[in-house]
Amino acid sequence: MKKIFLSSVVMAILVMGCKETEQTPELLDEGIPLAMADYRKQQVSNVVYDLSFEIPDSISAPIRSRLKLHLELNDLKQPLYLDFNADAALLHGLIVNGKTQEIEHQKEHLIISKGLQLGENTIEIEFHAGELSLNRNEDFLYTLLVPDRASTLFPCFDQPNIKGKYALSVSAPSDWKVLAGAPLESSHVDGDRIQYQFGESDPMSTYLFSFVAGKFETQTENPGLFNMEFLYRETDSAKVKSSVIPVFELHQKSIDFLKDYTQYDFPFQKLDFAAIPGFQYGGMEHVGAIQYRQSALFLDETATENQQLSRAKLIAHETAHMWFGDLVTMEWFNDVWMKEVFANFMADKIINPTFTDINHRLNFMNSHYRGAYGEDRTRGTNPIRQQLNNLKNAGSLYGGIIYNKAPIMMRQLEAAIGDKEFKEGIREYIAKYAYGNATWNDLVDILDQRTPKDLKKWSEVWVNQSSRPVLSESIIYQNNKITSFTLSQKAEDGSDKLWPQTFEVALVYPDSTYTLEVSIADKKTELNGAKGLPVPQAIIYNSNAFGYGVFPMQPNDVKVIPGLNDEVARGYAYLNMYENVLTGNLEVKKIMPVVLQGIQSETNELIHGLLCGQASGLFWGFLSPEEREVVQPDMEQVLWRELTEGKHTSNFKKNIFNLWKGIAYSKKGMERLYRVWNKDMTIADLRLNQDDFTNMAMGLALFGHEASNVILETAKKALTNQDKIKRFEFLKPALSSDVLVRNQFFESFRDAKNREKEAWVLTACGYLHHPWRQQESIAMVPLALDLLEDIQKTGDIFFPKRWLSSTVGQHQSEEALQMVEKYLESRPNLNPSLKGKLLQATDDLYRYQKLQGN
Repeated sequence: MKKIFLSSVVMAILVMGCKETEQTPELLDEGIPLAMADYRKQQVSNVVYDLSFEIPDSISAPIRSRLKLHLELNDLKQPLYLDFNADAALLHGLIVNGKTQEIEHQKEHLIISKGLQLGENTIEIEFHAGELSLNRNEDFLYTLLVPDRASTLFPCFDQPNIKGKYALSVSAPSDWKVLAGAPLESSHVDGDRIQYQFGESDPMSTYLFSFVAGKFETQTENPGLFNMEFLYRETDSAKVKSSVIPVFELHQKSIDFLKDYTQYDFPFQKLDFAAIPGFQYGGMEHVGAIQYRQSALFLDETATENQQLSRAKLIAHETAHMWFGDLVTMEWFNDVWMKEVFANFMADKIINPTFTDINHRLNFMNSHYRGAYGEDRTRGTNPIRQQLNNLKNAGSLYGGIIYNKAPIMMRQLEAAIGDKEFKEGIREYIAKYAYGNATWNDLVDILDQRTPKDLKKWSEVWVNQSSRPVLSESIIYQNNKITSFTLSQKAEDGSDKLWPQTFEVALVYPDSTYTLEVSIADKKTELNGAKGLPVPQAIIYNSNAFGYGVFPMQPNDVKVIPGLNDEVARGYAYLNMYENVLTGNLEVKKIMPVVLQGIQSETNELIHGLLCGQASGLFWGFLSPEEREVVQPDMEQVLWRELTEGKHTSNFKKNIFNLWKGIAYSKKGMERLYRVWNKDMTIADLRLNQDDFTNMAMGLALFGHEASNVILETAKKALTNQDKIKRFEFLKPALSSDVLVRNQFFESFRDAKNREKEAWVLTACGYLHHPWRQQESIAMVPLALDLLEDIQKTGDIFFPKRWLSSTVGQHQSEEALQMVEKYLESRPNLNPSLKGKLLQATDDLYRYQKLQGN
């Protein structure tokens, strides 16, 4: 009986233990696991970070820091886990509610289990700031904490659905300026130091906290709503004069549009911005203090209309984030695409009134379709909405799908619901979730009330699944009339997905064009409106650039493209032509003359830029080295003739010039390029600035001009901006004629510190692995692949894909493809998102080999 009783007690204890484990599962792990994030969301509230950073004079000295964290705790079943993804040795002191506690740091977390209480708590931490995302330079620095990098800088709750307020204090050298997300309350100089104290910020997620500090020029303007401050380091007086005021004005126009569209006032205390040399992205939407890549904002009289359009759209995009992403933030990073789709979608709407001469339907196509197709056509494609179990992998979610396919999807959704109902739904969404968090399903629930369509079913294929439809035609003619016209669709990845969508089909006749409206939802769709029509000269699918997929194109259809009067139809036809080359339906060698003809005859600048990009892509990516040698002389001569004899305007000439200098590697071509660079020759109506001359010098060195060393030294001496001089010095080894120097330079990237200037590294890799050098650079491919996982850990969100694209992605050889396949075979457990990035970046390599029959 006693043994039976003891066994029963033991069993009861075990059962109770199992129940307790089920109720409070193990939360601690590296990164921010979803289970931990869910628990903390209900555990903590009313978070306020009181932060101070002391920036020393020396770049190598640590940054002494302090955090006074105020929060409320709603339960104590688990310890309090603060994320701190840095060396535990950086943590120097911990006080919890007035009592000193021992520091416990495990698996990237500061664990606090003693001294806590239900309700209000104050936690004080002395530490040295983590360096991973604190971009330090000799005379400036900036934070960049998206998506989960705030925890590499200071202890925090680094998940988007625990918003907090920030009170920031920064001590810096006395000649430094500091910009942050809240208004400046005070600053005072004490000897060779200056102390900045900022007020309490609006609520924000940790990835949106930021500060910029350093030697900057500043200008303050009030373009209509409130004062805005602009920090920059640009020293080119022409660029400063022509750019600063337009930058303020473009922000104000964006604010005005968004206030009207959302019916919600500007949601934060201020809006300032900083232009940063070599910034990793085009821009980052930090609350109240947007950061931009300096070269994207500063333009001069040589800027093309497309460059001005890109600047305006970038500013509109980042300003739109103040509402979409900053005010209403995704609940978890699996919905990170929501903030990006709305930023891009609104940016397209915002710029329309500013650029009245632009065909905005064409611009939408030009802006989004190439980027979407560039990833969705690959074996590494992904859905718009992806699964995410740990925030440490959130960076791999970013890419062309969320930035470019998502706006195409959103435009289809807007059309399906109706403009008015869509706008009303967005207004309700913003008002309901302001200063909080929301999911995609939260938005769908709101929009669902405004349409009889089943939006959840509709979004299942558009949002939750990947790939794109491939459409095929079946047309029967009798007596020179169409008797049957059927369109079929299938998924490019071989699945059974079907895309409900609408688009137009243009039947082209010698003296007219007949347009059919098409709505497809099934595997096959009959175009009854075509029955009885005469046999067309050509058929141009998706002529309104509203549909999505690979559309049919016959060799004879190609011939009519340059003569299409409708710009959107013409632009999309060229785009679809390129996609049909990549699928193997059209031959590269037969398409190249069509592209060159288009470059000579095209009258729309956006289409002209598209064609120049296609010409370069086909030349370097899809012609063999032997084929390039056949094509290059005539291509170079045609482009030179267009530059020197053609009647093009300056913007068109800039497009042609950039294409020409990228293939001008013949002896005659380099002689001409040298004369232009040396200013012995001028080309009428071609406007060039200092950056253009620097790039020409680097191009001459790449192609092995005999005076490369002298050219590079002369080009360096022409620079006066210290940031540009440092960049030039960094890139110089990549331009060396000595392959050993280049290999040693690439080897230096094993050290993460040598990869910190990501924009510089990518430019260098572009030269090191240029197709012109691929026979020599093939030896660097294994290292490029081996560094991938480390680059994901240490680099910012776009760096892994861009690293791959600028290294192995530029190669064509079967040997390079075998290296990729061997790498994948040796890493069966490679992070799926990272594997996807590799397959995306090497898609041209894969397709080239496939087209070659290998």
